[in-house]
Amino acid sequence: MGLEPCPLCWLQRFGFMGAAVVSLLAFLHGPVAWGNRVYGLLLALTAGAGLGVAIRQLWLQSLPADQVPACGPSVDYMLEVLPWKEVLATAIRGTGDCAEVVWRFLGLSIPGWTAICFSLLVLIGLYFLLRPARSGGWIRS
Repeated sequence: MGLEPCPLCWLQRFGFMGAAVVSLLAFLHGPVAWGNRVYGLLLALTAGAGLGVAIRQLWLQSLPADQVPACGPSVDYMLEVLPWKEVLATAIRGTGDCAEVVWRFLGLSIPGWTAICFSLLVLIGLYFLLRPARSGGWIRS
């Protein structure tokens, strides 16, 4: 589709990568009892952070045109010339690029769909965190 990701899109991608790493580690480790809770908490926190970023982008997309922040440089350029802390702060704040809706499916933009996916991942993480301890592993009942 040729879409250039904005800073908040990059952060959402990192959220999905973090959730995938936690899930893969849990699958390979096959934890029991408290291990399930730890991995559930890590999944809920990772997905919750991604959900927060997606909600921030949805909020930016809902702003009137005169209140949208100015567009900033690309992430690649910022990484070349700015310290990483400043790049991260700029990415979290979002830029005018983050407010642009360039794609929709069933009426939802990309951050709308990622918010739904992150919400499901948070619920899965909370399920493993809060369910009664069992002797089975991560995916075993």
